Amino acid sequence: MMEYKGYYGKVEFDEESDIFHGEVINISDVVTFEGTSVDELKQAFQDSIDDYLEFCAERGEDPIKPYSGRFVVRINPELHKSIAIEAKAEGKSLNTLVSEILSKSVKSKDDRFAVGVAARGGVSEKDKKYIEKLINENEQ
Repeated sequence: MMEYKGYYGKVEFDEESDIFHGEVINISDVVTFEGTSVDELKQAFQDSIDDYLEFCAERGEDPIKPYSGRFVVRINPELHKSIAIEAKAEGKSLNTLVSEILSKSVKSKDDRFAVGVAARGGVSEKDKKYIEKLINENEQ
């Protein structure tokens, strides 16, 4: 995942075309970018964000999706019970426990994605080093 000015880009590598494709994921509209190297991809991502911000300013629109910090999740009643019991046993609120679990899950997924991309053929050594750097930064 890439970040620039508070905007996040999801990136995939197309081995067949030997190109990185990305999409900005926390805005109201669809904005994509691509590059054949990490440097090219980063520049395309930043250019896309800057162009999008300029476009929104011209239209007088707010580009960021608002996040309230709340969402409703429907789960099996037995799972709800188990999580509530675990939260009480740990001296935490249900919200705190669920938030901690979700945070760990997201970090774990980011790490697995980066390792998977680095392990695939077709990714240059420079790109692998960049991905390893991102993983190391996340672990700190």
